Amino acid sequence: MTELPKTMAAMVLTGHGGLDMLEYREDWPVPVPEGDEVLIAVGACGMNNTDINTRTGWYSKTVREGTHAEGGAKGFDEITEESGGWGAGLNFPRIQGADVCGRVVDAGPEADKSLMGKRVLIDTWLRDWSDPMNMDKCGYYGSESDGGYAQFTSVSARQVHAIESGLSDAELATFATSYVTAENMLHRANVGDGDTVLVPGASGGVGSALIQLSKRRGASVVALSGESKADQVRDVGADWVLPRAPDDLRAAIEAATGRAEVDVVADVVGGDLWPQMIEVLCRGGRYTCAGAIAGPIVEFDLRTFYLNDHTYTGATIVPPGMFADLVGYIERGEIKPLLAKTWPLAELREAQDAFLQKSHVGNFVVLPPEV
Repeated sequence: MTELPKTMAAMVLTGHGGLDMLEYREDWPVPVPEGDEVLIAVGACGMNNTDINTRTGWYSKTVREGTHAEGGAKGFDEITEESGGWGAGLNFPRIQGADVCGRVVDAGPEADKSLMGKRVLIDTWLRDWSDPMNMDKCGYYGSESDGGYAQFTSVSARQVHAIESGLSDAELATFATSYVTAENMLHRANVGDGDTVLVPGASGGVGSALIQLSKRRGASVVALSGESKADQVRDVGADWVLPRAPDDLRAAIEAATGRAEVDVVADVVGGDLWPQMIEVLCRGGRYTCAGAIAGPIVEFDLRTFYLNDHTYTGATIVPPGMFADLVGYIERGEIKPLLAKTWPLAELREAQDAFLQKSHVGNFVVLPPEV
């Protein structure tokens, strides 16, 4: 590329609501990198639940439903503009999309010029670099800043990681959100050699990442998945694959593993099965959560929690350095992508509608027009 264009194709979120709030534009201004920012020509951008949750306003405390297909397509009536984001209210219009693989094509005056021309991934957590451990000062790329559902995106060079890999841009775009979320969950639950980890929702992006990253740590995995996806989940590395919602989870686990309990529950599902998941945690077991796609409101018996000396951790903001670790795992071939399908950027509405049907295994990825 010899000369950068002034405008680009982008999918622009115009407000909280249904799929109609996504507007495809071909005249959106190309961002100009300032300060330590770099400009990236986007090769591919992965999809994840955060995009849909943010668009619909599902993070609002007034929403008590899961991220089901109807709500994900139409949005939720009960939210307010100030409460719909994962943290603070969003500013619109906003370009979403966090899971970018692309090449650096321009740099601001204070940016690291050695990144020019390199293929890169973007760390999705925006930080105040004068106070990087302060979670209250963190934001999410594609939420508190414009993201990668466009031909170009700009971000601080500190967020950018060069990567050497034979994987395609689309394959590399499956990793960022799903895998760093999973790694953060396992880190907070202190998963290690000899642990048995229960992974509900094992066919999704985070679920399939949890399987691989648990195995990397030396743990065994009990995966919950629909029957039609069981073979693919097993191929990812699960030691045992059980039905998505067994009538008696404890009995199902014992029949499969010979042990009625697990050491860790790594959950992004929640919903009606949640009490059973807690009941199968062993004494001293750990529960870690980074989602609630089946529903955020659950029945919680405090006696199960305190009498069994459980530890519960939420896992959202990722500590500095974890994304760089993930890049190393990819480069060394310790984890593999699970690319379900690619979609043109102009068909993002259709892609999100298909994503909400939950009939796929792994990740969907969006491809902008070539530049």
